[in-house]
Amino acid sequence: MSAVYLLLLLVPTISAQTFRFGACPTPKVQSNFSLQLYLDKWYEIEKLPASFARGQCIEANYSVRKDGTIRVLNSQVVGGKREFLEGTAVVPDPQKPAKLGVAFSYFTPYSPYWVLETNYTNYTIVYSCTDILRIFHVYYAWILARSPSLPPETVHYAKQLLTDEGIDISKMTPTYQNCGNI
Repeated sequence: MSAVYLLLLLVPTISAQTFRFGACPTPKVQSNFSLQLYLDKWYEIEKLPASFARGQCIEANYSVRKDGTIRVLNSQVVGGKREFLEGTAVVPDPQKPAKLGVAFSYFTPYSPYWVLETNYTNYTIVYSCTDILRIFHVYYAWILARSPSLPPETVHYAKQLLTDEGIDISKMTPTYQNCGNI
């Protein structure tokens, strides 16, 4: 199969993602990252487009399972109903604990989930990137918070950090977080 044909097959998938030609940027991640402090609920404040997260009031909840893996429970409100998606995160290299891998199916490889920066109590800045045939890369970035909103200056800071690390955030959009008790 030619690379051009494969790219044409991937167009519907990547059209709802953010992609660029060339290799993934390799930003710095949080030093001295503590998974224990990172666990629990995070609200999505802003993100780059992702086909798997098109709803409102998007949340991610992280907890440790008995086997030592991390349970990832994402939820979003779609059509007035809260939907859930459970996955698993691992720390492939204990020397780099801020570089996690996340999968939402037993049949898919772990995708990068890099914590670029967090203060654990208010905000976190997360990045993921996957090279496709060394021709282009699909990437995501999220600004998450412990509450449904962040001060504008914190959002600006997070966006500046992503930009300074060579990540194009021109398609980043806010996530609506006012869904009541849904």
